[in-house]
Amino acid sequence: MTLLNRYILSQFVRTFFIVTVGFLSLYILIDFFEKIDKFLNADKSFGLILQFFILSTPFIIDMLGPILILLAGVISLGVLSHNNELTAMMASGIHMRTIINPILIGALLFTMLFLAMAQWILPRTIAATNTIWYEDVRGKIPLGIYRNGRYYYKGKEGFYSFARPWPKKNIFLDFSYSSWGEKHKLMTLVSAKKAEWNETGWHLSDGQVQTHINRDKYLTSIFASQTFPFPEEPESFFIPEYQAAELPLTEMFQAMYKQETEAETVVAQTNFYGRISYTLLGIPLLLLGLPVLLITYKKWGKDLSVAIPVSCGMAFFAWGIWGALQSLAKVGYVSPILAASLIHIIFGCSGFFLLRKQGG
Repeated sequence: MTLLNRYILSQFVRTFFIVTVGFLSLYILIDFFEKIDKFLNADKSFGLILQFFILSTPFIIDMLGPILILLAGVISLGVLSHNNELTAMMASGIHMRTIINPILIGALLFTMLFLAMAQWILPRTIAATNTIWYEDVRGKIPLGIYRNGRYYYKGKEGFYSFARPWPKKNIFLDFSYSSWGEKHKLMTLVSAKKAEWNETGWHLSDGQVQTHINRDKYLTSIFASQTFPFPEEPESFFIPEYQAAELPLTEMFQAMYKQETEAETVVAQTNFYGRISYTLLGIPLLLLGLPVLLITYKKWGKDLSVAIPVSCGMAFFAWGIWGALQSLAKVGYVSPILAASLIHIIFGCSGFFLLRKQGG
């Protein structure tokens, strides 16, 4: 690596850490004032509060990762332009591509670090912060787990098991409810192909009820449609938010092939591809942000004063489009792969074209 490449790369790395510290401090400060009342009302110690915000740091950095890479690259090139170093380099015959390459290399290195963090660090820290916030502070105890496309919950009087292909609807497939007596004796088993819940109770279709009579004898009755007064409601089945983020990338990948319904497979694919695409989003944003800086400098003689607000607006616009595409993919309107790659293709190609036009 030449001296020039090392200089530009060190400028990018230094700027990245400065921008990260600034955004991280602002985010934690805002989050602190939003959550401190709930910590105090729950009578939690300062040590637990400190632990929560320290463990939240990797998630915050990961969430801000694309804009951190974008701003670090734009500011690094803007500083070179502001100090007339960029003009001197180009006047001495150094191609714009040579100047930009170290910045892109730095962005790629940090993106790889974000991917490694998503695999080995984030699952543990997010699980820990979810436990502190939901269980210790808000008193919500998870009643069950999610394994291989099915939900398993322990209620007050029995156990629930079902598939829930539409999380926003109270419709459950392959539903079963069992109650147990002394010495773990099965007393009642209710199973049905479909279950729906509304204010009047649980409505099961195409199922059967097995009731314990004596010893190992059970009475079985079949029904086409029947209402049951199970004590729990769907709202009682608490699962921590960001559950997908608690899984390593490898488990998210494996989950795509373990779902029982097509709708669940689509959601699992969207979660995995979306997770990867969000981590990679900083590179196409940077490819578009760098020529925006050069254009504003050539047209108005201004660099960072215009480029930074434009870059932030561009990042929020990309976030909005990315989020909308992920929502459409989860309900099957858009292919998960297309939803994950479309914003990268548009921004990346646009940035590459503008860089070429600017002499890159």
